[in-house]
Amino acid sequence: MLEMRTTCEHCTSSLPADSERALICSYECTFCADCVAGPLQGRCPNCQGELVRRPRRRAKEARISGE
Repeated sequence: MLEMRTTCEHCTSSLPADSERALICSYECTFCADCVAGPLQGRCPNCQGELVRRPRRRAKEARISGE
């Protein structure tokens, strides 16, 4: 299962599971869109791999009893 890290590894900004601004490499290093576009120049500083948009997870909906 994909590890959903909740902060940018460069600037520590918040990246909740439903964030559209989170990008990851194949090792699941996680960065915000601002850092990727700016100082990281589209590459993971750890492995030099490509950074792509992380899939989002939606919060589980509360089940209504009787369903």
